[in-house]
Amino acid sequence: MTNEKTIAEKLLQVKAVKLNPNNPFTWASGWKSPIYCDNRKLLGFPYVRDFVKSEMCNVIFEKFPDAELLAGVATAGIAWGAMAADQLKLPYIYVRPKPKDHGLGNQIEGFYEPGMKTVVIEDLISTGKSSLQSCEVAKNAGLEVIGMVSIFTYGFEQASKACAEANVPTISLTNYETMIELAIEKGIVATSEQNTLLNWRENPAEWGRNL
Repeated sequence: MTNEKTIAEKLLQVKAVKLNPNNPFTWASGWKSPIYCDNRKLLGFPYVRDFVKSEMCNVIFEKFPDAELLAGVATAGIAWGAMAADQLKLPYIYVRPKPKDHGLGNQIEGFYEPGMKTVVIEDLISTGKSSLQSCEVAKNAGLEVIGMVSIFTYGFEQASKACAEANVPTISLTNYETMIELAIEKGIVATSEQNTLLNWRENPAEWGRNL
């Protein structure tokens, strides 16, 4: 079993991912979606949590060996970034979506020095907008963002394009296509629903309007 498939299995195992093409979920954006992913669920299962953390560390160590700092994206990326930084013995910060409205007004929390080679840690990448905003905040603070690592990605073309344009190499431990293949293999969804599920990713804003 490949690492992508193993991670997908862990997400299904703890019900961090729910699939329902016939009764889709509604995202905050208003999009209808046949999938809902909540990686916070992983934190409640110590052995699964440890496996995912170790896989994340392996990816950082292999793909970004020059990393000098990890930066978690608030809020869902904070725990994963902290755990990975602890295992890799790297300094750690986290990035807020906007500056605090009290105290020092920080948008970046933690100690860092300008020029540090930084890997941004996310739990999930959808359109990539919020993730890349955190990368931009880090860059504006003088950090050198050398990449981003997430647990899961939907694999939207707009996200891949945005990351490429921002010059942020992005790696996810598993992805939507692998998840669908595994769900069909396990009988969680029917083979006949595969095209419906894959079509959603091509045009998520319009998908499901007639359901």
